[in-house]
Amino acid sequence: MSSNWRESHDTSSADKKWSSKSQGDWPQGYHSKKGSGTITEMKVSLRQKSISNGRVRLYLDFYPPIFNPSTGKPTRREFLELFLFEKPKNTVERDHNKETKILAENVCAQRQLQIQSSNYGFIDKTKRNLDFLQYFKDLAENRKTSKGNYDNWLSSYNYLVDFAPTPLPMSSVTESFCNEFKNHLLTTKTKKSDKARLSQNAAHSYFNKFKAAVSQAYRDGLLNVNPIDRIDGIKQADTQREFLTQEELDKLVKTDCDPPLLKNASLFAVLTGLRWSDVTALTWRQVQHSESSGYFIRFIQKKTKGSETHPISDTAFSLLGERKEDSQRPFDGLTYSAWLNMKLKLWVGAAGIKKNITFHCFRHTYATLQLSQGTDIFTVSKLLGHRDVKTTQIYTKIIDQKKKEAADKIKIDLK
Repeated sequence: MSSNWRESHDTSSADKKWSSKSQGDWPQGYHSKKGSGTITEMKVSLRQKSISNGRVRLYLDFYPPIFNPSTGKPTRREFLELFLFEKPKNTVERDHNKETKILAENVCAQRQLQIQSSNYGFIDKTKRNLDFLQYFKDLAENRKTSKGNYDNWLSSYNYLVDFAPTPLPMSSVTESFCNEFKNHLLTTKTKKSDKARLSQNAAHSYFNKFKAAVSQAYRDGLLNVNPIDRIDGIKQADTQREFLTQEELDKLVKTDCDPPLLKNASLFAVLTGLRWSDVTALTWRQVQHSESSGYFIRFIQKKTKGSETHPISDTAFSLLGERKEDSQRPFDGLTYSAWLNMKLKLWVGAAGIKKNITFHCFRHTYATLQLSQGTDIFTVSKLLGHRDVKTTQIYTKIIDQKKKEAADKIKIDLK
């Protein structure tokens, strides 16, 4: 890096050993010395070029030239959208020059670091000016098949629209912007009330969706660096996860439900730990059997896109009903709706259960009962399709609490 403010063709360099791994996307052998097996170290210098109206334009000078994928050609220059007054006439112009030079030198230093970590490449103007808001919305629309996940993505998008300028160029999605949006989620009001703040867990969920979108933009080559890498996520607050005890589950099994298909799907979720999206998307082709393994299902999780082979019990298999064509669904006809949620609540109430039980609580029930019956946490984590066992550890807290409650039930008066 250099702060030499003039046109220059500095050819000084230092040689270092080179391997194909460090070459990245540059043309093969472009920087290598002929027959030497070495590569010249990249140097970035800040230069200026006189233009019209008494101004100079700032640019970065790369030596050796760097490959620009937008043109398919090597280049020595990256012009910055920064200008100086060639002969400042007053304090305002002198202050402008001083602040602009500092900014330009920071950009120059950043480019040098990026090149040293083999992490630099030009993003052409078309990509830099793409609207991140539209990109985010398109990612959300791709998740329509999973109702809960789609709703979270859409909510995150709506909070981002409230916070960010429209349109939001890709080049504006910086580390500073990401931090500011994170703080916005932690302090903003909910959509339903101008008094209540967004809950910690809602902010956690929405920021995770934002982080996923930014990381995807980086993987798609729309960002030079991933600005989210050095930003800590929003911690999830401990929540009370509702689940059924074995006694409550037994009551539910003995209680009629309208429609009966909802009861079968719910109990299937209790016995397998599958989410609503995976239960309702299940086809007979995914239900398989072998003499050694018994019944099992092979499917792609709607939420995580992970491929799973999931063993199921004979009882769970019986809830699927009579086998039909491979393309048909055992629980065909169940559609997420307020009406179905009402039917679920009526069924739970008829069983004498006072808890606020949703369909997802059956997944919690599966995990809790597995752990309480002695299944190790790593096995439960795999059965739930969790990528990280830390996600499963929330259920061990529930078990520990139940042990504490059980210990407190036996009391004697020592007075």
